[in-house]
Amino acid sequence: MPRSRRRVSAPVRIAIVLAVIAGSGASAVYFAQGSDDGRISVVAQPAASSPELKITRREQPARTVVTDAAGTELATFTDGSQTVVLKGPQRTFADPRFSTATVTTTAWVRLAPEAWTAQSVNASWFTNWLDTELANTRPDVLAIATDYLDGAPTRTDDKGVAYAGDASFGPEIGTGKGRDERSDFYDYLGEDWNFPDTRTQQAEPARYRMIDCSGFVRLVYGYRSGIPLRGTNTPGPGLPRRAWAIAEYGQGTAVIPNQNVRATDYDALQPGDLVFFNIDPYLGDQIDHAGIYLGLDSTGHHRFMSSRAKANGPTLGDLGGTSLLDDGGYYSQALRTARRL
Repeated sequence: MPRSRRRVSAPVRIAIVLAVIAGSGASAVYFAQGSDDGRISVVAQPAASSPELKITRREQPARTVVTDAAGTELATFTDGSQTVVLKGPQRTFADPRFSTATVTTTAWVRLAPEAWTAQSVNASWFTNWLDTELANTRPDVLAIATDYLDGAPTRTDDKGVAYAGDASFGPEIGTGKGRDERSDFYDYLGEDWNFPDTRTQQAEPARYRMIDCSGFVRLVYGYRSGIPLRGTNTPGPGLPRRAWAIAEYGQGTAVIPNQNVRATDYDALQPGDLVFFNIDPYLGDQIDHAGIYLGLDSTGHHRFMSSRAKANGPTLGDLGGTSLLDDGGYYSQALRTARRL
């Protein structure tokens, strides 16, 4: 469909049989390569032998950290969450039309087969999964998120569904009145969707290739990465529809609890965390915007990406407000809470 794009604890030592690859020092602007329908599946492979690693329990939030003999952190598993941050080859994420700042990182964000607990190191899947994912360079959550930035190439699955490519935010409301919300992941795909908690939702042709802020999160973490999706804003497994409901009812761990004031506990964040904002005062204390935290950018600030009206789609750039949590700007002042799925 033709459209106009942006205008814009004491450590516990255990022996784990693992195959660990060294992170590459090379840096390049990363554009994920997809296959099939672009969705991620967890596949455990046989493990190979490797040196002894150390498993450490840490608090605030409660989590398990895997390090090598040199003390390098290789993986972080957070209690109650599926998202895992792994050390991998260095990449640089950029959105050059909307910012000169970039994010260079060795963090790769993937989903474990189940929510983590302190006892999960003894789970049958743990060793082989860690082995596989430390060596895995297929698109992770962060790379998938960049599949929808300005100029991202369109990719289709074997059924002809375009599951990736430059996304818009929503239809224009009227001249000078901005763009409408209410574009979910299935609107972007142009596919009707049967949710477990409600009736089938029909994709609107006028919203094809469009996603609002929570629709973007649901496309990346749900449709592409495998977290269950809900069609309502009620408690239950998976991700509900609206940003406020994801913040309140979404699976995972609230790493920055919502106190209804500006949040500044940036050290609690890790790449892949969902960050939530209250940017419209007329809604009172209600969360009304969501994004995905990327990490420190080239200017030393905490940067995130989200789908927004003024940029007409997903961006990690600075049109309509800097995509920063700690600069005192529009979104920084509105940051309220963060969740690790």
